[in-house]
Amino acid sequence: MMKRYGLIALLVLLGLAWGITMPLAKIAVSQGYRHFGLIFWQFVIAAVLLGAISIFRGRGLPMGGKQLRLYAIVALIGTILPNSASYEAARHLPSGVISILMSTMPILAFPMALAMGIDRFSLLRLGGLAFGLVGVWLLIGPEASLPDRAMVAFIPLAIIAPAFYALEGNVVAKWGTYGCDAIQVLLGASLIGAIATAPLALMTGQWIDPTVPWGAPNWALLFSAIIHALAYSSYVWLVGRAGSVFAAQVSYLVTLFGIGWSMVLLSESYSSWIWLSLLLIFAGLFLVQPRTRESPLEGGSTVSNNAD
Repeated sequence: MMKRYGLIALLVLLGLAWGITMPLAKIAVSQGYRHFGLIFWQFVIAAVLLGAISIFRGRGLPMGGKQLRLYAIVALIGTILPNSASYEAARHLPSGVISILMSTMPILAFPMALAMGIDRFSLLRLGGLAFGLVGVWLLIGPEASLPDRAMVAFIPLAIIAPAFYALEGNVVAKWGTYGCDAIQVLLGASLIGAIATAPLALMTGQWIDPTVPWGAPNWALLFSAIIHALAYSSYVWLVGRAGSVFAAQVSYLVTLFGIGWSMVLLSESYSSWIWLSLLLIFAGLFLVQPRTRESPLEGGSTVSNNAD
């Protein structure tokens, strides 16, 4: 019994930790920092931490052609593209709204899995997709849903991130990770991602100089990257100990804590339409999640960066 309570406590801690990365992203872009500069340092910090974890585990990083291609794909569709969209969305939308939209990732993954032939049609899960779509519509449709109607234009931008995370999960589920476990994949992706985004940050004028006096955005970036790397490693451990179906419940907690942290740190408040949207998306999330089949991550063969 105590062991189960310990696993539940870890699940709550993961939701608490990942949830705070939502308002931290908002703080990171609050004074002019842009996505390529932020993503580069995010990759660097993650690579340092995950590299240390890998050394402690005594496991190297496979560097074959297939593995390098995998790392590049995961870096692109698991971080560079979705985080670019997320950071831009954070400049225009409340953090709590982004937290709600991020929870649509499993809902978006279902039709992708059908299209890729790695899942079977289910009326129940189709109903979950419908609930999710109605929930998103409630953020867009009613005039009182968002603090400013001009924000509606940025809702599609915020949905890009969960869509790419859903694509990443399906790609890895279909083609596997060529013998790498989740931490190795994330480490490899972080190393390649840092190499790829360094010139992008420099060429676009988005380079962040770490030697200048630090303000709130710098600390937000540092804490967010550290939290994600440690929380992700703990999540991988939790999946191996308690199973992916149990661990997947963290999706609800990340969104709830993301909203809560946004209210505390950013003084955000939300209309009744946003709360109704949250309920419908949670209903959709409940319906689309598999109940018995374990995720490929159970065997160390999938990754997800949905708290980057």
